Parts: sequence; C-alpha cells; structure tokens
Amino acid sequence: MKTLVTCDISASIDGYVAGPHQSLNKPLGEGGAEHKLHRWMFDQPEENAAELAAITNANAYIMGRNMFAPGRGNWDENWQGWWGENPPYHAPVFVLTHYPRAPLSMAGGTTFNFVTDGVESALKQARAAAGTGSVAIAGGAATVNQYLAAGLIDELRLHIAP
Repeated sequence: MKTLVTCDISASIDGYVAGPHQSLNKPLGEGGAEHKLHRWMFDQPEENAAELAAITNANAYIMGRNMFAPGRGNWDENWQGWWGENPPYHAPVFVLTHYPRAPLSMAGGTTFNFVTDGVESALKQARAAAGTGSVAIAGGAATVNQYLAAGLIDELRLHIAP
C-alpha cells in the first residue's frame, strides 16, 4: 500500500503563505499571525477542528528549515523549534536543510530529523517512518513548491484568503 502524501496550506489570493521578515518574535512574519490568512486556525479552532486534525494527524512530517527555525547558516544547537517542549506533531519530522544536525527528540513523540540530501531523500525517510500511515508536507512555501514541482504530493488542501 502506497503511503499517502498530503499538504495543507493557507495562501492569499496573490500567493503569499506568511508575512515578510520572519523573526523569533514573529514566526509567521510581520502580520502573519494576525492576517486573515491564518485566522481560521487561530481565532476559530473549535469550528475548524476537523481541518486542524487533518493537519496534525499524519504519521510523519516534512518541513523546510525556515519552518523549524528563523536562522540561516550553521545551527544554533540551543534552538528547538517554534513550539516549545511539546511540538504539535507527535511523530517524526524531517527538516530539509543544507546544514547537518543531530536528531532532536522532544516531548510527545516528536523527533526532528535533519535531512541534507534533498526532498526525495526526506520523503523516502518519512515514508519509512510513517509505515502505512500518511506523510504531511508541513511547509513552508518553498518546500511545498519543491514537492509539487516533483509531483510528489497526492492530496493538496488549500485554504485561500483574500
């Protein structure tokens, strides 16, 4: 049985998925969390429980480095992600990067694995970790674009905001 590869992403009608100038204090960029692009997630979580569950119910995840950390270049080994001690994934996460880093185990069953040899390698590792479950491409935009261009996403769910 083939592992299902999914992607859930919010985008503005003109193609933006976050605000500019991402920083430690603003992981979604300037205005990112406040923008109507993401309000459905933050302002109405009860009304959108099924959609939020679809995002966090995968058996493995893939994300770009920018989704994990704001920095570039060599790793700040003290950085453990935007989410605190218990990230929402509760499964293996494969982070695409050009800089090696040892796996990082967190509470709740999340282990961040850092992949330096490309999108296909990350997908192969995520599929192995997911078994018969699904793999979610968690973002950001450049990562989603790479998987779409390679034809590696089976199911894409878009939330479009004006």
